[in-house]
Amino acid sequence: MVAYQKILQLSYIDKFLDDVHLEFRDKFKEDLENGQFFSNFDFGNEFEKILASAEEYGRIVTSQPKKMRTFEESLKSKKTVASMIENKKEPKPTSKGKENKESLKGKNDNNKTAPKSCVRATQNGFTEKNSVVLNGEVDSEIIIKNRQKMFEKMQGKPKKSDKTKSPSSKENKTKKPRVWDNSGTCRDAQFLDFSEEPKIRQEGTGSEDYLNEETRAWVGQMKGDIKSMEYSESEDELSETEEKFPSKSRQNGKEKGFGMFNMFRGLVGSKSISREDMEPILDKLRDHMIAKNVATDIAGKLCESVASRLEGKVLGTFTGVASTVKATLVDALVQLLSPRRRVDILRDVIEAQQQQRPYVMVFCGVNGVGKSTNLAKICFWLVENNFKVLIAACDTFRAGAVEQLRTHSRCLNALHPPEKHGGYPVVQLYQKGYGKDAAGIAMEAINQARDCKMDVVLVDTAGRMQDNEPLMRALAKLIKVNSPDLVLFVGEALVGNEAVDQLVKFNQALADHSSQEKPHLIDGIVLTKFDTIDDKVGAAISMTYITGQPIVFVGTGQTYTDLKNLNAKAVVHALMK
Repeated sequence: MVAYQKILQLSYIDKFLDDVHLEFRDKFKEDLENGQFFSNFDFGNEFEKILASAEEYGRIVTSQPKKMRTFEESLKSKKTVASMIENKKEPKPTSKGKENKESLKGKNDNNKTAPKSCVRATQNGFTEKNSVVLNGEVDSEIIIKNRQKMFEKMQGKPKKSDKTKSPSSKENKTKKPRVWDNSGTCRDAQFLDFSEEPKIRQEGTGSEDYLNEETRAWVGQMKGDIKSMEYSESEDELSETEEKFPSKSRQNGKEKGFGMFNMFRGLVGSKSISREDMEPILDKLRDHMIAKNVATDIAGKLCESVASRLEGKVLGTFTGVASTVKATLVDALVQLLSPRRRVDILRDVIEAQQQQRPYVMVFCGVNGVGKSTNLAKICFWLVENNFKVLIAACDTFRAGAVEQLRTHSRCLNALHPPEKHGGYPVVQLYQKGYGKDAAGIAMEAINQARDCKMDVVLVDTAGRMQDNEPLMRALAKLIKVNSPDLVLFVGEALVGNEAVDQLVKFNQALADHSSQEKPHLIDGIVLTKFDTIDDKVGAAISMTYITGQPIVFVGTGQTYTDLKNLNAKAVVHALMK
């Protein structure tokens, strides 16, 4: 019956079960009292009769519409007039109010039908409170007391002059939207709607919407190779190393008290460096590099390599142990950041032009590192060098990714209008919307660039975490199918140990999910947000140490011209200061 109740929702089940229970109890009462619980009870005929009557009852109930209650049967009819009076302006009870209630208690007993309180307006416009209605008349004593209180209150605080409210008083009370600093001016809402491509926006959008004095000054600044980062190297920096990182032998010498002769003894060229002498210096250098965002494992390996290189080496005349260790570490870091192979993109693009094919660059990385923004910076640099660029919007997952690239392409075309380039836009966007296969969109974009004789294709991919296997498999498929010339990993300069995990797993995923004998791995690094870290530049060391690939671009700001070339000496100088 429970199963039928779940499925059919019968209306007579409760009555049917009760009737069966009562009929069974009445018929076999004696047998049950005697303990004959397992007898052969013949209850078939009674069961059929009860079922038939219950079904008939159910049909009658469902056929008859539910009768509505009359007003007399409702709870509202039972409410009295006194219970429906609501006095919201009644003040909280005070000691005087209690006295009034006690004085009126006897009068209320004589007329129990009268309401406890009543509010009445007088001719003067005042509201009388706590007045009592007795046989239709108002108690005059209570009215006089209330008037006396009102007059005393008004005498204590003089009445203000009558002032008519201005018609704009209501408008002043309405909440106004907050205007944020540097928010700019809001244009038409129809213009800001990027869900579609209406004709209004296409017709009303010109180069004047994106050009001002600042943006016009950008044109012509990025011609040729990208400028390197600048830094000012302080003088006699290595001479201060002995004071910051004293060697163990020098500390022992001070404790023994050799004086002036000990100083010359530590500086002559007959002493070789031991690991014990370098340990306190290397420990402090290791901690210093970790504080500057170098990964812990990599900082330890760098110090170990310096110790292996210097162990047993004879010091030169007037040369301290600390300055020698630090100078060796600086040389190792500069050599690490210096690329083993030069990535000359301008030369490679010209070679691809001679082969009548576009030069393809793929940007990959985790979420929120600035792939689309730095792609636009690199696109501006390429346009400044007279190359036509096609941007492939292969981020088909993040909402607004296509619209972001469309805005960048309009800004770039405004800075370099088609009129100056033979009537053709120098930057074009290839997009197929959202939810599509990124590898297929990239292939179609490369084919279109080949047909339209575009010079460079910049492929923007969706951000993905290094542990997301399906998305990493999709990235490996995109690289395998389209065979790009350059795969750039976009990473933040803010991360420390996380940079190691990201690069290792990205490279591992590209190798594992590719069926080629020599899978295409990461070719270079784009280091973004470099202007937000001050002197904590250790992420550049960690990324380069893991992959062995060079840092091709460094993003240092918010404008298109904020793109630099890595200066190894500048990074090491910031790291060691």
